[in-house]
Amino acid sequence: MSPIYDVIVIGGGASGVFAAIHAARQGVKVAIIERNEKLMRKLAITGKGRCNLTNNCDIETMMKNIPKNARFLYSALSACDSRYVMDFFEKIGVPLKTERGGRVFPVSDKAQDIVNALLKETRRLKIEVIRDRITRATKSVLFTLHGEKQTYNATKIIIATGGMSYPKTGSTGDGYSLASEFGHTIIPLKPSLVPIEVAEKVLLGGMSGLSLKNVGVCLHERHSNKSLYKGLGEMLFTPTALSGPLILTLSSYIKQSEQERYTISIDFKPALDQAVLDKRLLRDFAESKNKQFINSLNKILPAKVIPPFVKKVGIEPEKRVNEITRHERQKIITLMKNFKFTFTGFQAENAVITDGGVDTKEINPKTMESKIVENLRFCGEVIDVAALTGGFNLQIAFSTGYLAAIG
Repeated sequence: MSPIYDVIVIGGGASGVFAAIHAARQGVKVAIIERNEKLMRKLAITGKGRCNLTNNCDIETMMKNIPKNARFLYSALSACDSRYVMDFFEKIGVPLKTERGGRVFPVSDKAQDIVNALLKETRRLKIEVIRDRITRATKSVLFTLHGEKQTYNATKIIIATGGMSYPKTGSTGDGYSLASEFGHTIIPLKPSLVPIEVAEKVLLGGMSGLSLKNVGVCLHERHSNKSLYKGLGEMLFTPTALSGPLILTLSSYIKQSEQERYTISIDFKPALDQAVLDKRLLRDFAESKNKQFINSLNKILPAKVIPPFVKKVGIEPEKRVNEITRHERQKIITLMKNFKFTFTGFQAENAVITDGGVDTKEINPKTMESKIVENLRFCGEVIDVAALTGGFNLQIAFSTGYLAAIG
């Protein structure tokens, strides 16, 4: 006979485990069904292994950092805000700290500490963890979940299968097909918070691995040069793409279907206007007047930027600094403020989240329950919601998981 549970959570990621814990705290029989050998594989690698688990800000600030369906999330964020999440983790044994921009991390800087604390809580609450993959789901009086190994029954189910952003961690989109079987609409999926591939790969090679702080980026329409997004922060160069928090945020403003439309410019000196930058450059050049041009920029640019910068500016690398003309100096200044790349696509396999998912119009925002099927609930990335970087997406995962469990 198939086992019967009060609540089955399909998916053992951050949102699913958080939901299971809060359901079990109500005194009901709960199981998590997870296809991977380990729970929370994606959570263990998030934030470069540090786990930016929320943002220490008020709900209004939180909403401003959720460009996709923020109003739908208002009840969830009100019921389980960042303060609740922080208190929850500290009570289960994870000391936290708040860093620049309100980002919250474990004091240890180890995402695994978050994972271990959640696992300990699931064991304390006697939540059953089942290793299986649900391939089909039906409902009569109870839900019947058909797995590859066994069949399971439940009064209530919570679909928490994540998106499709990290297939290696099990985020392969199973929840979308399950939701569709129950009659739900799936908003088309696309990668979000994703590294950006550019045409100028020859420039990226020398800068690979370079992380820059306090740089500016701007997303432009290629033909009109209209600015679509401006930001200030941290970015990273990889062998094949632009990445880092600033670029991931910028990617949210790009429509994949219009990839011929965009250029991205980097401002290496956002704190200096062109006049101040010119004075700075004149001072540096006066101290290096007998040096070759390529050897004169080390005080103003990172070493890895200099060779591609010199190549792009079009001044002979061996030219003596005292021979550089005013016109050439203006070219240098302009390029420091506007180092352009041509967008060619997303590095989808490294997307942080998936944009798209179960249509929010078909979900009750106060309970995360389906408006189509009673006792069917959703939480986390399977829903059509998306936020910017800074801990906001994990906060959504926790808030929707909380409501799905107790709403």
